[in-house]
Order: sequence, then structure tokens, then C-alpha cells
Amino acid sequence: MNIFRFCALSLLTVALLAPAANAGEKKLMHCFAFTPIKGAPQADWDKFYKATDQLPKKIRGVSHVWYGKLASPMGHGDTAREYGVCMEMADQATLDAYGKAPYHDEWKKAYEKVRVEGTTTFNILGQ
Repeated sequence: MNIFRFCALSLLTVALLAPAANAGEKKLMHCFAFTPIKGAPQADWDKFYKATDQLPKKIRGVSHVWYGKLASPMGHGDTAREYGVCMEMADQATLDAYGKAPYHDEWKKAYEKVRVEGTTTFNILGQ
């Protein structure tokens, strides 16, 4: 087998096995869906996005955040949860500490300007 063929097979093997390496994450995913305030100014949304982007830098154990409009709104009474946020966290201890972190209060001020009171929250525990 020549070196080119060996390298090609090695790369193919890595590409095929890479998704399995991340399967069954051991981390915790903290997610919530919310109803946006109709007519919230773009400046408030920009502050919310910027504050949310800072969560991994400001709160120990938060490694990634995702946010945006839900592909399918979630019904909640007479309202619809149209947006969501998910935070990848190291573990349950991180989630327990997250709400007490000083930056959480700062982030919450930005969050409250774009959402109607109340959220639909769930946590996914890694296996």
C-alpha cells in the first residue's frame, strides 16, 4: 500500500469515527425557551446577544451558548415560546452555581428587556 492510499484511508477512518468520539457527552445542557417582547428595540436584542455571548467567558464551567429563534415555536397557554437559549455546562455543580454568579445578574438585566416573564426550562444530563 503506498503512502497516499494509507493517508487517505487514515483520514477516512478518522472522519467516520469522529462523531462517535463526541457521542454521549458527559456535560450538562441547560436550555430554555421564551416568548419575546413584541416591539423590543433592536438595541435591546443586540445587548442580549452580546451579554449571552459573554456567558462562557464570565461564568466558570459554561463552555458554549446557543441562542436564536426556534424552528418550531413551543405552545404555552395562549402564548408561544419563539426563542431559545442553550448553555453547555461542565456539570450539575456549574448549574447550581450559575444563578449565583455575579455576571448572571448583569446578563439577566439584558435578557429581561427582550422576553415576556416566564420560560420553559429543561436540562439534559450527559450519560
